[in-house]
Amino acid sequence: MKTIDKTLNEEKIKQISKIKNEPSWMKSFRLKAFEKFEQLDQPNFGPFLDVPFDDITYYKKISEGIKDDWKQVDENIQKTFHKIGLIDAEKKYLDGVGAQFESEVVYHHMIEELEKKKVIFCDTDTALKKYPDLFKKYFNHLVSYDENKYTALNGAVWSGGTFIYVPPYTKVDRPLQSYFRINSKNMGQFERTLIIVDEGSEVHYMEGCTAPTYSASSLHAAVVEIFVKKNAKCRYTTIQNWSTDVMNLVTKRAIVDEGGVMEWIDGNIGSGINMKYPACILNGPFAQGKCISIAVSKGKQIQDTGAKMIHLAPDTKSFIISKSIASDGGNSTYRGKVKISKKAKRSYSVVKCDTILLDDKSKSDTVPTNIVYPKDAYLEHEATVSKLDQDKLFYLMSRGIDEEKAKELIIMGFLDRFREELPMEYAVELTHLMKNYF
Repeated sequence: MKTIDKTLNEEKIKQISKIKNEPSWMKSFRLKAFEKFEQLDQPNFGPFLDVPFDDITYYKKISEGIKDDWKQVDENIQKTFHKIGLIDAEKKYLDGVGAQFESEVVYHHMIEELEKKKVIFCDTDTALKKYPDLFKKYFNHLVSYDENKYTALNGAVWSGGTFIYVPPYTKVDRPLQSYFRINSKNMGQFERTLIIVDEGSEVHYMEGCTAPTYSASSLHAAVVEIFVKKNAKCRYTTIQNWSTDVMNLVTKRAIVDEGGVMEWIDGNIGSGINMKYPACILNGPFAQGKCISIAVSKGKQIQDTGAKMIHLAPDTKSFIISKSIASDGGNSTYRGKVKISKKAKRSYSVVKCDTILLDDKSKSDTVPTNIVYPKDAYLEHEATVSKLDQDKLFYLMSRGIDEEKAKELIIMGFLDRFREELPMEYAVELTHLMKNYF
């Protein structure tokens, strides 16, 4: 087992790069990002962050090599992913699966049919070595390492993640999936995901995230870059169920060319502090961006989530649907941005934010930034905050349904718009998670 932990410095950055046998340009990139990390302050928006940087384990490799057969994976790791349900899901409805445990991907497999279509689906470290020109062309071109303290930290210590390239006019029929597991206290996970969907192609990528509960904080600071080419489509589905001792600070961004479609389906159930705002840059005429999200906070959880839609071309469309639930003193905040630039004539955007507060202790805020330049553009923003509908509750209870079951039915009905975007197996799993949550 190889581990890089505690106080981070240049030597440890070089050690990570050496362990991974990386090219010199990547080592230089890491060092440049680390220098920026030391210079930058915490973000000046969102919840207060008190990250114990000197206590975090920055790199932990627990097995040698990536396996393409679950029987070859360490038995304890295999049991973990079997319990999560990933192994069974792969057989039933996925075209490819990757599994990351701590800092490295331990399992990766794709069906033969996709290999014949020349689809690339591998971990990001492998892509750096096997496809260096393609990798370098897109890496760090959409989310720059110097944007904030956590993009800089990711740039310095990134490890694992997913790399996908779909060649022109190729449709991936079933989802590709990766699962990320933090399994140690004070662990940091810093994967880097890079997806390129070439002209006229289509892919659905799904990710899941979990961690056991410890008394000490862990940190998940990932970066996702997605390039959607002309008339291509990408859907990115996330269900994160980190434990409440995980701080989840993620930067996700897609750029969409002419006629392309980018869809973020974003489920935020776990983590103690969650800051995540999937973004679409609508770069070509008739490009479309969509983000449908849920954020569930309970007790001391802080869900600071939302979406960003930047319209740079004419006749572009964006849709943001945000559903939040807060209970037992939880805090759910929508923080979003829509900007329709001067060149984005005849563009259209709709934002809908709905929150249910299940008690008097919980809190919700809506912090939108909406900027519209063209006179012929259209933007609609609607936000509602309400308590649990007592009339609906009374009606259901009058039909013989007990109070807890009635509350569950109302909550699940509130989340229907999100659930209907999920594959059936994920919708069932979400229902199961929600039943256990409240």
